[in-house]
Amino acid sequence: MANTTDYVGTLFDNSESNPSKITLAFTMAGVALKKGHSASVILMVDAVHLALPNALDKVNIGAPFEPASELLEAFIEKGGQVLVCGACMKHNGVEESAIDKRLEVISGDDVVELLMNAKGSLQLN
Repeated sequence: MANTTDYVGTLFDNSESNPSKITLAFTMAGVALKKGHSASVILMVDAVHLALPNALDKVNIGAPFEPASELLEAFIEKGGQVLVCGACMKHNGVEESAIDKRLEVISGDDVVELLMNAKGSLQLN
């Protein structure tokens, strides 16, 4: 089970379907950390492909936003947790052994617990 956090962002799109949502998800999660809140981003549905190493390297929607790979790195460095839906991974053919080792695979039960215990959330679908 992942640690519960004050803020939970949930992302459903991959880099091909909506790079703006990816950028916004990590931007807002970073803002939560800057404001002193703990924060998580959950990758679900097609967003599980973002758990692969270097998946965000080409996601850059331009100013005033930072490139998504930089947002991810800063988020993790500042203590944010990125969580990946295990059932969504299986459905999308993403092997746990292939994902970024800094990310944690979670279950549907974990998703519900995280959302129910958060002070606030943002769902980008």
